[in-house]
Amino acid sequence: MPDYRQYSVSPRDREPLVRFMIDSLVADGCQILNRSNPGVAPFQITFETPLGERMGIVAYAFLANNKETRNRPRDEHRFQIKYGSRDGLPHAVWHDPYCLYTTLFLGINPELGFFVGVDPALHNPTLMYISFEFKEEQARQILQNGWEFWERQKTSGGFDSPVETVIGGRPDRFLDYIRFEQAAYGLEQGHRFLLAEQIGQHGRQALALHNRFAEGQPGTPVTTDIHRLAREFELDTDQILSLIDSAPRLKMAVRGWVAETHLQTHLRTIPQILELTHIEQDGQPDFEILLEGGTRLRLECKNVLRKPLADGTARVDFQKTRASIADPCSRFYRREEFQILAACLHPSTERWEFKYQLTRNLAEHRRCPLRLDNNVHVGPNWFGSFEELLLAV
Repeated sequence: MPDYRQYSVSPRDREPLVRFMIDSLVADGCQILNRSNPGVAPFQITFETPLGERMGIVAYAFLANNKETRNRPRDEHRFQIKYGSRDGLPHAVWHDPYCLYTTLFLGINPELGFFVGVDPALHNPTLMYISFEFKEEQARQILQNGWEFWERQKTSGGFDSPVETVIGGRPDRFLDYIRFEQAAYGLEQGHRFLLAEQIGQHGRQALALHNRFAEGQPGTPVTTDIHRLAREFELDTDQILSLIDSAPRLKMAVRGWVAETHLQTHLRTIPQILELTHIEQDGQPDFEILLEGGTRLRLECKNVLRKPLADGTARVDFQKTRASIADPCSRFYRREEFQILAACLHPSTERWEFKYQLTRNLAEHRRCPLRLDNNVHVGPNWFGSFEELLLAV
């Protein structure tokens, strides 16, 4: 059984939320195998899909509504993140290290018939007795389109929260939403948005491809002239690529390494670089570079957000996913951590291309001395090639 902190809640108040999730899955052809007591949160449901897959969710689910509230906008919907007592302490949001269960963090409006989900990793840890707001227009689009997604950023106490990709859907897209969260855990928000687009457009087709591959496809004969990994898996190259394409979580994990591989391949072509080290440690920049003359530089690679500004300028949400509750400034980078920021444009352009900037040229955060501003615009002052940047070093 999953080991996570549990909270006593009102079964009468929470039963509509559990019923929404169960009814949504049953309507999609799933068989419910087990459900937890609606008086205990978060809510655990295990089920079998029409493809024969056994899946489980642990849902931090809250009631969403649009009741008019004094001193709040009339077109506002919200759900209150509220379990346990008002202790003011951060609460861990559980994640299954074995990925047998998928964590959901969402508001459900049973009356209107839709859900709004946020990134569990981004909200871990979370404070309780806080609210998540969205607009009437977004609720209307969810009901009209069935699957809707948008970027949200909130300013509180003078600090900008991270930009996050929010997912909304009707009951008939709830299973797609579970599959989305399976694939999206830990993704940067630009690629989370891109995945939301892909599942919104091709969710059913992706499931069909997964089903065909699971049933087995005739492969080409195995020859000795193949990659060692293909020989180990006893699959040919096309089968391995089809497997990656049919499993969104695997594809997104590979995509992060692909970005760094493309960048590394390009940097190795720069004559001025004598040594290039790929640093694979948490909390460290991605690359260390030794230039002719002995200069050493550290480089951090970040994805841009999916949606550019109105003038087409790409944006980087340049901050760490998690921060100390006691020190909001710990979310932002220090200038001396690395000297170069490389912006991967793939989430926006779907091409593996990069632009570069020296951290000495980035603005300081307006509320956190010695920290870099998190709102970074990849504007005309950015370098279109690494060679151009080296002229400014």
